[in-house]
Amino acid sequence: MRKRSLTIGSHPTSITLEDAFWAELSALAEARQLSLSALVREIDQKRGGTGNLASALRLYVLEALKRKISRA
Repeated sequence: MRKRSLTIGSHPTSITLEDAFWAELSALAEARQLSLSALVREIDQKRGGTGNLASALRLYVLEALKRKISRA
């Protein structure tokens, strides 16, 4: 588990995720030519402020990997 401090919009926050999720989020952000903070902000906006942000990030990674597998 690794805690990272990010700024989402103008709001600083800390998020704790497993290293594998951070690595995949970084790869997904890079593939879309976004910063990690920008991708997290996008995911945060889509969840509409409900639920847990760390859970939303994990689910985003899961869905991205499922899409990647289904294309293979």
